Amino acid sequence: MNGWDLLRGIAPVSLCDWPGHVCSVLFFGGCNLRCPTCHNRTIAWNPQRVPRLSREETMNDLAKRRSWLDGVVVTGGEACIVAGIEQVFADLRTMGLPIKLDTNGMRPDLIHEFLEQDRVDCCAVDVKGPWDKYPQLTGDRVDPGLARKHLEAIFALAIRYPERFYFRCTKVPCLTCEDIATTRSYLPDGFELILQDFIEPSGNDCSDDGPCVESGVFSQSTSLPLCDHA
Repeated sequence: MNGWDLLRGIAPVSLCDWPGHVCSVLFFGGCNLRCPTCHNRTIAWNPQRVPRLSREETMNDLAKRRSWLDGVVVTGGEACIVAGIEQVFADLRTMGLPIKLDTNGMRPDLIHEFLEQDRVDCCAVDVKGPWDKYPQLTGDRVDPGLARKHLEAIFALAIRYPERFYFRCTKVPCLTCEDIATTRSYLPDGFELILQDFIEPSGNDCSDDGPCVESGVFSQSTSLPLCDHA
């Protein structure tokens, strides 16, 4: 499968998705979690309901902005589960732009591969909260033991590649101050936990089976900076 087949949105210009960078953001459909607070749930859970965007138009659009862009952000959903995402990275590399990957960290094997093969320059990893709250935070898709196993593998990669990682946590309603402190304590020495404000998802029934109406699906014509992908 070609990873471009799951491209579902683009923010042509963002000033806040990669600190210190003016970037474009590409949104890919599908996710291995079902976080109740997800801000991009249509793309993440029901990508078949969102029109596919063209690889050719997207690459042409990026080429027009190439002279003043500092990078491209690949996000979702969860881009790590997109079959053929390696081809997307390879195509973006031809433009000579740095690539940042947003990820929930549940595929440390792939992130290791992407780093070893120099497919991405930066990984922003969402640490959603304390291990014991992962079932609640992920829609029962990740138990505490699995969350700890995968993210500790990510932390080991961050120690090996310290310049290529940073960690985020969205302050969703169920997290207390103590939860934030616990989450911060998991990080390796030298890393800060970047806190993101929670934005209430818009839309109604967004179950896997029901209809879902949501803002935040962006087309080539949209030019809005995006933040706080929960």
